[in-house]
Amino acid sequence: MTKETIAEKLLKLRSKKPRYEVAKEVGISLSALQMYENGQRIPRDDIKVRIANYYKVSVEAIFFDTKPHESCGSNEERRKTS
Repeated sequence: MTKETIAEKLLKLRSKKPRYEVAKEVGISLSALQMYENGQRIPRDDIKVRIANYYKVSVEAIFFDTKPHESCGSNEERRKTS
């Protein structure tokens, strides 16, 4: 997943909440949250967990691509082509 995609998800989750409020609740600096939301940085794993907990979503939903890759089919599909 790209930094830009993560940034879009974070902005969407924050919605109309003030950035300073989210940063304070998560326990990070305002500038760190701004960098995450601008796609300049990706948070460390412990901060990913705190952000996900704050928004009540999974870490995977924000920071990982959960869609299957085109090249990855089910075992059944792989058996058919073998």
